[in-house]
Amino acid sequence: MAEYDGDKTEPATARRREEARQEGNVARSNDLTAAAMLLAAVLLLHVFGMQFMGSLKEMLQTMLGGQLTPQPAQPDDVRALMVFALRLVAQGTAPFLLGLMAVGLAVASAQVGIRITPQVLRLDLTKLTPWRGLSGLFDARGRIRLAMSAAKVCVVFGIAAWFALGDLPRIVVLANLEALPLFAVACQIVYALALKLALLLLLLAAADFAYQIWQRERDLRMTKQEVKEELKRMEGDPLVKQRRTRVARQLALQRINSAVPRAQVIVTNPTHYAIALQYDSQSMRAPKVVAKGADFLALRIRQLAALHEVPIVERRELARALYRAVEVGQEIPPQYYNAVAEVLAYVYRLSGRKIA
Repeated sequence: MAEYDGDKTEPATARRREEARQEGNVARSNDLTAAAMLLAAVLLLHVFGMQFMGSLKEMLQTMLGGQLTPQPAQPDDVRALMVFALRLVAQGTAPFLLGLMAVGLAVASAQVGIRITPQVLRLDLTKLTPWRGLSGLFDARGRIRLAMSAAKVCVVFGIAAWFALGDLPRIVVLANLEALPLFAVACQIVYALALKLALLLLLLAAADFAYQIWQRERDLRMTKQEVKEELKRMEGDPLVKQRRTRVARQLALQRINSAVPRAQVIVTNPTHYAIALQYDSQSMRAPKVVAKGADFLALRIRQLAALHEVPIVERRELARALYRAVEVGQEIPPQYYNAVAEVLAYVYRLSGRKIA
């Protein structure tokens, strides 16, 4: 039986979030990008508007004055006129378009980051089905989006009307002005109204983005069973881990059973660690760790050492250091030469052997 959404009480794991991100499921608001670009467009027009108007004025004066094309019927003159017009338009609009593009990319990347998701680019014909889009309009989430959009439109129109009524005295005066002053005042009124509406839309879009984040977190929630299965996939099946641990312990015991009888000395902690050292001056540059173990394995090493009459020497610091620093089959590092030499000398004196 399918699990209800009410059962999804656990926050999403890091792996669940990463998988959702790879599928393109991220919190984003198209309204936020559009509002930011609208605000940027208003500000950029205010800054670069005169530059664009100057380019337009220069183009009209040149074209109407016949300075560039004394013979407009000639193909070369027509081509030169087109190049001139395109150059002026590009110069006038380039700062505006580039600034707008930069703002759009910055806002989009701030929401979702810069990442390529091939899964989203794959062709899926089911997404082209009209019924799928229509069905999304009538589910609970679609109704919420429709209600939010309608509320936004009402709020924007209401506040725009309120701002317009506040500027009504200045609008009425426009009828008494000449062309140039009328154009300047009208631009000021339109700019102020557009700036206020853009800021309002940006505020509404920020609220929509916060809602999208909340909605995504709610969609990614998991049941307790899903969390357990996710952790099992990440960490591995406990039964498999137990079996691997058991096999590793068996292999370690086999190595210990064959290596300890050949060791010259066992250095212990005395109970937690046991290190079996072997040294042959004819074939080795330095003593070698042939077996080591902690707790249960340390006990087994001591038992084998007692059985085969291998000397056991307690050196707490040395045992801990060798256990951490040296792997089985490796020679001891130079910094432990003196300490191990003292242990071997002590063992050789007890057995009556000469130090090589």
